[in-house]
Amino acid sequence: MLRMKNLYAPTLKEDPADADIASHKLLLRAGMLRKTASGVYTFLPLGYRVLKKIENIVREEMDATGAYEILMPALQPSELWLESGRWDDYGPELMRLNDRHDRGFCLGPTHEELITALVRDELRSYKQLPLTLYQIQVKFRDEIRPRFGLLRSREFIMKDAYSFHDGQESLQETYDQMSDAYARICERCALDWRAVEADSGQIGGKVTTEFMALADSGEAELVYCDCGYSANTEAGECIPHPTTYEETELKKIETPDVHTIEELAEFLSIPESSTVKALSGKDADGNVSVLFIPGDHELNEIKACRVMEGFQLLTDEEMTSLGLHKGSMGPVNLPDGMRIIADSSLKGIPQWVVGANEDGFHFVGAAPGRDFQVDAWADLCVVKPQDACPECGCSLKGARGIEVSQVFQLGTKYSESMGATFLDKDGKERPFYMGCYGVGVSRTLAAIVEQHNDENGIKWPLAVAPAHVCVIPLQVGDDLVQPKAEEIADACAQLGFEVAIDDRDERAGVKFADADLIGWPLQIIVGKRGLAEGKVEVKRRLTGERSEFMIDALPELLAFANRKMRNMNKGGVTIFSGMFS
Repeated sequence: MLRMKNLYAPTLKEDPADADIASHKLLLRAGMLRKTASGVYTFLPLGYRVLKKIENIVREEMDATGAYEILMPALQPSELWLESGRWDDYGPELMRLNDRHDRGFCLGPTHEELITALVRDELRSYKQLPLTLYQIQVKFRDEIRPRFGLLRSREFIMKDAYSFHDGQESLQETYDQMSDAYARICERCALDWRAVEADSGQIGGKVTTEFMALADSGEAELVYCDCGYSANTEAGECIPHPTTYEETELKKIETPDVHTIEELAEFLSIPESSTVKALSGKDADGNVSVLFIPGDHELNEIKACRVMEGFQLLTDEEMTSLGLHKGSMGPVNLPDGMRIIADSSLKGIPQWVVGANEDGFHFVGAAPGRDFQVDAWADLCVVKPQDACPECGCSLKGARGIEVSQVFQLGTKYSESMGATFLDKDGKERPFYMGCYGVGVSRTLAAIVEQHNDENGIKWPLAVAPAHVCVIPLQVGDDLVQPKAEEIADACAQLGFEVAIDDRDERAGVKFADADLIGWPLQIIVGKRGLAEGKVEVKRRLTGERSEFMIDALPELLAFANRKMRNMNKGGVTIFSGMFS
């Protein structure tokens, strides 16, 4: 039983000045979290209880797939990252350090290299496959700008799993199994979520899915369709609706002080979708291309990298040195040696409104094939709401989300670079096919709070609440109220509920405010007036509903609720929604 009198849960009346979103504010105010440094936090007792419950949900679902839990070190030798090629590729977010012997190490943001090195000398036969190993451990990322509390921190708790296979078919089977497990984790944590197409980023691989908790505070932008399609805007296929400017002849027009698409559209009195935007960039070898996209869209640099390996936008100085005019670039009369790459949606546009490669001038009626040649067509745009759904053609809708987990098919990316092989049925050495599966445990905690709160505090789903019931005696140290409150608390505990009792010598208003702030799912309020009539008051945090019950009936009602809890599926998150009906 948790006793508030000596529980270390210092609550705050006001929002901390540096907290911007609901989860950050409420976890600090409810005494669950304290900031140690920028992006680094200490979990206090109540917050840690929630964290462990999320971990246990994750652990149960992982164990159910047949995965085995291990624990790897957070400190990883640089040699492994040099083998995979990520020591230089990962970038400044990798926390690096040298020991006293000047040997390089990093604090792991993920463990692909270490797990591959772990198994490559001892997982030798196809008969040992498939195998999935996982851990729940602290991770590190040197964020340039930590923010939003647990959503973008420099130290965080993650579950990472890694699977090893003899081929793609086995990898796909485990990938699907893990995706199903991740869906169950989201459900058990009472998240409103979507599985979306995603980009693999620094992890690698070509197939990946993110699990997003929908929230206005989320950093990720999503698109979705009623047909079931959904994607991160960074990764989703973009099917824009560019429109045609009716001028068919190539005409050069003067456009003084026009440097942006918005200014150009306003100058010509046409929609931005009838203009074509130009951006210049170079690949890893320094080859320069000019990319053209519909004027009402933005360039997706991740997609650009697929067309131009190592793609980087040119700086203003680089553009000037190459004879390119910022705000007036176009495909007609480009400097020699520059490729033209255009978004696939522009294939159907017979004439473009584009820059004239001269300051203060633009072309209308510029026709591909007649006035210039496109060297390559590709999907280059960031998808946005109102674009066409790639599966059914309807208009996409938009939302924001918090990435709580992601699954990857790594293929042989790490096994080939690090020499991790097994003997197949024919006795031949072959590289493992690998999968990788991550759950942001501490981020999931924040996502739950983002979705489950009101103006008074947190509204914890039962499965992850720090305790199920809080008994609140309105008087303490007396011979009537506190003894009865203790008796009720003991009865709840004996029935299997996790119980807190607010035995502090505080005013009723303080106890009520803290109970709502902390977010106990069920509050049982014990006072002299009610006891005189043999009653207690019960408040459900989810709805705010208050009801009075005879004390004699309370054990039976609690026993009913307990049976309901035990009969529900694992993690049942709504047992109090109708327990007293």
